Amino acid sequence: MDMAEGSGTANSVDKPGPRRVGCASFNQDSTSLALGTWSGYKLFSLTMVEKLDCLHDSANPPDVFIVERLFSSSLVVVVSAATPQCMNIYHFKKGTEICNYSYPNSILAVKLNRQRLVVCLEGSIYIHNIKDMKLLKTLLNTASNPSGLCALSVNHSNSFLAYPGSVTFGEIIVHDTNSLSIVTMIPAHDSPLAALAFNASATKLASASERGTVIRVFSVPEGQRLFEFRRGMKRYVNISSLSFSPDGHFLCASSNTETVHIFKLEQLGPSGEDDAATWTAYVGKMFSAASSYLPVQVSGMMSQDRAFATAHLLSSGPRNVCTLVTIQELPRLLVATADGQLFIYNVDPQNGGECTLAYTHRLIGVDDNQREGPESEGSQVTVQVQSSPSYAETAALPASGPVTAILTGYSEDGGAKNGEVIPEHEFATGPVCLDDENEFPPIDSCRSGAGGGQGKSV
Repeated sequence: MDMAEGSGTANSVDKPGPRRVGCASFNQDSTSLALGTWSGYKLFSLTMVEKLDCLHDSANPPDVFIVERLFSSSLVVVVSAATPQCMNIYHFKKGTEICNYSYPNSILAVKLNRQRLVVCLEGSIYIHNIKDMKLLKTLLNTASNPSGLCALSVNHSNSFLAYPGSVTFGEIIVHDTNSLSIVTMIPAHDSPLAALAFNASATKLASASERGTVIRVFSVPEGQRLFEFRRGMKRYVNISSLSFSPDGHFLCASSNTETVHIFKLEQLGPSGEDDAATWTAYVGKMFSAASSYLPVQVSGMMSQDRAFATAHLLSSGPRNVCTLVTIQELPRLLVATADGQLFIYNVDPQNGGECTLAYTHRLIGVDDNQREGPESEGSQVTVQVQSSPSYAETAALPASGPVTAILTGYSEDGGAKNGEVIPEHEFATGPVCLDDENEFPPIDSCRSGAGGGQGKSV
């Protein structure tokens, strides 16, 4: 989840100073954190708790409000508030631009996996083949989506895209980006959607609405409701981030409050009983049995599971992004906040409860009001200098500069029969191949000329 989502266009983000955080996003396996600021963007490695290595610090372009890295590769996608309709793709290890694409309106979100690159505008979505950046399909006239809310599964074999299907209630459309067809439509909530997230295997989809009280998990591609969790009943909140643990057994949710919730996805056994016969499970069974005699509104609240664990931030903010990951062989909760801090919590996967704060890292600037304690030691960030990248030899970049492709002429029918769109791609001379230490090559090749494949719109 990107911190910029839910904030509208780039112009809606306040700009009080040059060190303001425009966005924060974890990469697909949460081994890296990307941070966009008004002075550029940064990439951090997340392999240790006490030490945070800055892999890259770029001042070009400035005013970054979207930055996404593809796994541990050198490919990074950046969108600047100065040119919100333009997406730039960089080889950050070489410090060079691979290509850039322009769209009819402001870009609100960009999602990546090893198969697809998805660009979300307010009323349309563009699906690219990440190997050569050909436009495969354009979803036109989608439900108005001013926050750019969407989710792309990490699993490229089951490359599913989820996005809102309505502006009045929480309908989810699940699109298969491999077959380029709609898989299912899920009536998830009574109010509009606020957050979406797939698990690693793309078999589950979590959602939250603008009310922020209930989080639901559905099976993919069937669209069956599997779990329902209640974040709280006292007040509505803005849930800004949902994220599954790598094994899919836990789900974390952060909002504009100071509390981050972790829910446990526990399946019932074949006999209908919980696999672990605990006192909590017994009480849950009693509530479930009693709920059948109560009104629907009351029974619904009783059947919803509460948080398995919680973490309390030092302060609340308008938005933040969270993830669950294993670091140094222990489960951790990571929370990146809008004021440029990264909180790392220890999670007890057996008993849950209150998560303990292990470390705090300040990602930008120096906070004079940062409280004393062991976490303040993490405010120092180590800058890692790349002397000779091993994959620099494998990249053949064009001598004439980066590729520029402008996707023009998009109308209701795409300017062509049956809604087909032929984008005006102009590819670089020679191949562009980024082989990153056995990672999937982000872009295999770019061919000269204005060929490219046809894009389809619906």
